[in-house]
Amino acid sequence: MGGMDVEILSRVQFAFTIAFHYIYPPLSIGLGVILVIMEAMWLKTGRVRYHNMARYWTRVFGLTFAMGVATGIVMEFEFGTNWATYSRFVGDVFGSALAAEGIFAFFLESGFLAILLFGWNKVGPKLHFFATVMVCLGAHFSAVWIVAANSWMQTPAGFSIEYNGEIMPQGFLPTADQIMHSRAVIHDFWAMVLNPSTLDRLSHVLVGAWQAGAFLVLSISAFYLLRGRHREFAMSSLKVALVVAATASLLQLATGAKSADGVMRNQPAKLAAMEGLFETQSHAPMAIFGWVDVEGRQVRGLQIPGMLSMLAGYSTDTVVTGLNAFPREDWPPVQPVFQFYHIMIGIGMALIAIAWFGVFLWWRGRLFNLSSRLVRAYYMMLVISVLGPQIANQTGWFTAEMGRQPWIVYGIMRTSQGLSAVVKANQVLASLIMFTIIYALLFAVFLYLLTRKIQKGPDEEEDGSEMPASWVAMMERRAARVE
Repeated sequence: MGGMDVEILSRVQFAFTIAFHYIYPPLSIGLGVILVIMEAMWLKTGRVRYHNMARYWTRVFGLTFAMGVATGIVMEFEFGTNWATYSRFVGDVFGSALAAEGIFAFFLESGFLAILLFGWNKVGPKLHFFATVMVCLGAHFSAVWIVAANSWMQTPAGFSIEYNGEIMPQGFLPTADQIMHSRAVIHDFWAMVLNPSTLDRLSHVLVGAWQAGAFLVLSISAFYLLRGRHREFAMSSLKVALVVAATASLLQLATGAKSADGVMRNQPAKLAAMEGLFETQSHAPMAIFGWVDVEGRQVRGLQIPGMLSMLAGYSTDTVVTGLNAFPREDWPPVQPVFQFYHIMIGIGMALIAIAWFGVFLWWRGRLFNLSSRLVRAYYMMLVISVLGPQIANQTGWFTAEMGRQPWIVYGIMRTSQGLSAVVKANQVLASLIMFTIIYALLFAVFLYLLTRKIQKGPDEEEDGSEMPASWVAMMERRAARVE
């Protein structure tokens, strides 16, 4: 096997491990928000139902958090084993971002996680709520630093290139021979963190995570209602999750549009691949769906004339750069980027429709009318809707990362230049097979444990009488004042 095989296998291995890992952090972030809301409602109203809801969903949160930690460790080793040249080049940038994650995110999460999971009967309700908020913030801070580091790869800023120990002038790009003796050195930490794409991408990622957590709660709650189990618990959980899902679905539309605007300004080749646009033009069409004929340099499918120009510059006269403006070797893989992008958009629009149809049913007083076939059909849709945010998050990530190709650091370092010099293709293949087996087992364990929690249900697992007497007395007094 040649060098190209090592590159392909290394890219497949990293894509597989990060895609599997990325199932869990969005769930933890989204569930963290929902836990804060539920526990705040418990403190405000004193109703034991909200206490039980928070306890049950905390256990689901704990499962997703543990899986996220276990699956995330592997990627750090891959930087050193498969991508040693890249790691040497960006070590100053990534090292600072990952150190910041450890200090500001991981320590915050780990410091309060035990109180969140095991402190229900051991600390006061206000301290427990504070711990819940801190864990939720920690999960969000973790995303901040990871997205900042990844966004730097998309739109590098705040750095200089050091070659053979000397800082080179701005605009210096190392050649293939020089790259082994070059590295990116931070000269402005906050310019690196707040590079041109960080805030747009961070908002898009976080809102997608809120959707993932909300639709998980919607799915399980709808399942209980269809089975006629834990009705009061499920109704209350569904209401909270529906508010989060409806809000996040619209925010996702807004953050996606802002992110696409940034891509047009900073990575025009990626935007052209996302829309299958080959010719630089005004009145550029936006594809709804279709198939890209790369050789014929056209999209076969449904398109809205002028819409891409309108979205890009609020005028159909806006000129959008096409792929033909770039050398062929600098094109991203057009077909996959186009398809992944449009799958993400399609699912995003479907999630808006699902969430807001639920809001409409709630407004009309029909959301919990189980005698209605329409409502039961809606619940069945909610049960499977848990897959929607996961698929949208994955395809969005694939769009962003494949759209950056052939660059591992956009415009500076090609992916082929970042490989480790000593790793062989058969070694990468063997580890890929091993990871596939291990991750399949981990996923089976996750599904088994999650299914057990769902089947056992909150009524058996959560008992309000387990609260300390002081908590019960305090909450009863507060509930009486509210009523």
